[in-house]
Amino acid sequence: MSYQPEVLSTRIIPLGNMDARVATAVRVAAFALLTAACAQIRIELGFTPVPITGQTFAVLLTGAVLGSREGAASQLLYVALGAIGLPFYAGGEGGWEYATGATGGYLVGFILAAYVTGYLAEQRHDRRLATSVGTFLTGNLIIYALGTAWLMYTFSWDLVVGVEKGMAPFIIGDTIKILLAAGATPVAWKLVNRSDD
Repeated sequence: MSYQPEVLSTRIIPLGNMDARVATAVRVAAFALLTAACAQIRIELGFTPVPITGQTFAVLLTGAVLGSREGAASQLLYVALGAIGLPFYAGGEGGWEYATGATGGYLVGFILAAYVTGYLAEQRHDRRLATSVGTFLTGNLIIYALGTAWLMYTFSWDLVVGVEKGMAPFIIGDTIKILLAAGATPVAWKLVNRSDD
């Protein structure tokens, strides 16, 4: 039996005596659906093709709760289901054209961000506010980097325009999301009596 790092999902959603593979599939699917639900919170900005959504909050929480492998698998499932046409992307969008369009870099970033956030959670960085903020900030920066890079490639923007349209408009909102997630995970650990504090 392989070692499974302890993350929140192993404490709050172990799914009883269910087969481990089935339990993993249920957790992965549940968080893919959570991301799809949060994607429906959408605010268009007009000056950028990237809307404000609730996705990043769900992505970072997915990594922290599920860990690196399950977190990345959940986001991969989310991206794949949207790409085949289910209305899972921002505002009920879906399909291959949308998946590879202007915001495609963010979608790829979701997978990597969930993995890295999950890895840091496995190293117990989600259990104290000071380290939890850094964990979620790292994941968010990954999303920014891939999303902005793809926008620059798609529209032949330079770095300044890429940052102005692909990152800057979202900093305030994402800071709030990061603080909410970073505050929630240490509290959750305390509630399940697994905090290091």
